[in-house]
Amino acid sequence: MSHRSPEQLRASIEDSRKELGRALERLRGEVNEATDWREQLREHQREAILGAAAAGFVLGGGIGGFFGLFRRRS
Repeated sequence: MSHRSPEQLRASIEDSRKELGRALERLRGEVNEATDWREQLREHQREAILGAAAAGFVLGGGIGGFFGLFRRRS
């Protein structure tokens, strides 16, 4: 069992509280950075453009193919 004085306990609690506050601020900053979609888009612009082009190609081909089925039957 630890024999610390009340002042030592208070100081230890205060140190722990300060460290917890710093850790919370770091976590808050990391969460803001990870969820900043504009920054993520800037960092991964090439991949986003390629993904949008692929999605457009698939959607365009799918829509074109769908209406092409009706055109052939008529």
